[in-house]
Amino acid sequence: MIVFELSCDQGHAFEGWFRSSEDFASQHDKGLLACPECGSGAIEKAPMAPAVPRKGNQIVERAVPDAAQRPLANGPMPPQVEAAIEQLAKAQAEALKNSTWVGKGFAEQSRAMHYGEREQAAIHGEASLDEARELLEEGVPVAPLPLPVAPPDELN
Repeated sequence: MIVFELSCDQGHAFEGWFRSSEDFASQHDKGLLACPECGSGAIEKAPMAPAVPRKGNQIVERAVPDAAQRPLANGPMPPQVEAAIEQLAKAQAEALKNSTWVGKGFAEQSRAMHYGEREQAAIHGEASLDEARELLEEGVPVAPLPLPVAPPDELN
């Protein structure tokens, strides 16, 4: 494996692990690389310094930036994002008003409705990723909820 320092056209830097330089070039040419931060596909190798190991008897002092110098990874949410999430939460709550929580029986109940074994009804509950895939493969119309929903017995 070889590690390349990569960067996108927006200036985000990140690492990429490849089997070889040719593997990087192949993925780059096919447009398979994307920035994990912004999704940009304009990826280039960043300049790298060779990795030269230090002698075992040398102590390395690392400078730790104080809190004021470190960028915040979890800063305040922009107002537009906060408003969008609020609207999404309202829309989801409205959609769930007339829906019944079926918990871990979601896949079974959805399948039963799809095959006419039970009356159609709006339901929501829990399904594993594998269960959701199987439902979709069978043609059962299901969709994930955009925001988490607490089971009724866990609410105050």
